[in-house]
Amino acid sequence: MFNRSVFSMAALALGTILAAPTSSAEELSTYTGAQLYTRFCAACHGRTAEGNGPVAPFFKLAPPDLTQLAKRRGGEFPTEKLQQIIDGRANLAPHGSRQMPVWGIEFVSAEGTAAEGRAGADTLIARLVEYLRSLQVS
Repeated sequence: MFNRSVFSMAALALGTILAAPTSSAEELSTYTGAQLYTRFCAACHGRTAEGNGPVAPFFKLAPPDLTQLAKRRGGEFPTEKLQQIIDGRANLAPHGSRQMPVWGIEFVSAEGTAAEGRAGADTLIARLVEYLRSLQVS
């Protein structure tokens, strides 16, 4: 039987994420990789990045365990591939349509030139990727 309270909690969590105001790179410029992860990734991937966030059960495909990225690739951490996935340049074709938000667009500042916004977004994505590197387990 369908558990309405679980669905309600998940809908509330997802609604909170989707209703959050779009942040400019300037607002986020002092965020650490851990803070970025908590704000933008933990709802799906979980507090410990193991793919068990509060909204994960409601996806058709489970979010991946981000602590195993290097292990699944023979010990090599996929820095460039992660940057491309986070900023939206890479689409994971075998998974069908993209469920993960395109954070590169969200991180680009509305202020300044497009180049400044892109540079700021790249900096934030790099911090996030380095944080994910720090979470790798063997």
